[in-house]
Amino acid sequence: MASIFSRIVSGEIPSYKVAENDDFLAFLDINPLAEGHTLVIPKKEIDYIFDMDDALYGEFFVFAKKVAKAIKTVVPCTKVGIAVIGLEVAHAHIHLVPINSVYDIDFSKPKLKLSPEKLNMVAASIAAEVK
Repeated sequence: MASIFSRIVSGEIPSYKVAENDDFLAFLDINPLAEGHTLVIPKKEIDYIFDMDDALYGEFFVFAKKVAKAIKTVVPCTKVGIAVIGLEVAHAHIHLVPINSVYDIDFSKPKLKLSPEKLNMVAASIAAEVK
């Protein structure tokens, strides 16, 4: 059975896309810790991030770096934190979260509820900055 992320890649499930190329996709988390919280995934369904071959793994993080720089341009924050958990969805992914303190990337915190309009605006703003 395809993961929810594979279903997003195929277009079966809509998303708030931030960046995309042939191998990777970045989209807003719909239950974010902070405005601009973005998920970055390989389009190929790989369960465990450390099962990626070295070349894809390197390209994955270069792609994520471009997205993180765009997030930092758009969302006021000290840094963009990165988290790899890998338990909630059986598809390799990283979380890019705008942070001002270490506590801002605590996944036990309540998630924000942003309107579809706000999510569209944030996604478009970040997408416009991806270089």
